[in-house]
Amino acid sequence: MKTFPFYFILFVFLISSCKDYQENKSSALFDGKTFNGFEGDTLETWRIEDGSIVGGSLNETVPNNDFLCTDRSFENFSLKLKIKLIGHDGFINSGIQFRSNRLKDPAYEMTGYQADWGEDYWASLYDESRRNMTLMEPDSLQVLQWIKIDDWNDYEILAENRRIRLYINGHQTVDYTELDESIPQSGLIGFQIHGGGKAQVAFKDITIKELE
Repeated sequence: MKTFPFYFILFVFLISSCKDYQENKSSALFDGKTFNGFEGDTLETWRIEDGSIVGGSLNETVPNNDFLCTDRSFENFSLKLKIKLIGHDGFINSGIQFRSNRLKDPAYEMTGYQADWGEDYWASLYDESRRNMTLMEPDSLQVLQWIKIDDWNDYEILAENRRIRLYINGHQTVDYTELDESIPQSGLIGFQIHGGGKAQVAFKDITIKELE
């Protein structure tokens, strides 16, 4: 009985399985200590505190939208993170850009999909600086039962081909399919602090799993 071919096939199968697992596992997008892999205004707007990316100010009104962006693009992925937004006096809002790009004018702005976060926009899908409209939103009363205002919330963005799903604390809030084939389905990920309010946002435990 010749067993070599069998063990060889088994070995190849195990190697292939391990390779697939390595390619599909989640990885940290933020190391908790540095801005490696990101670019933005890290001198005034964005900082690192207690293992979190923090943007904005509770003492001064944020003058305009500002974004901390990845230095590479992503297409199909599952992005998971924790977000906490606090503030008073003005428009208190944040969000996570994805499949997005920076604009040249104004240079601080981005264009693309945004997983929104803030009063009247909790866990909705917005089209930033492009169509300038909410593409899909959850029931306003239902979502208030799922979120923790002024505290940490688990946010997930699942982008697969032209389908986008958002989840907050395990509850699906958006299931949107992009019908406009001219809209790019690949781009940067960016963290936003919205201008016009004394607001501060924090992000931590940021992981991403790229999908085939």
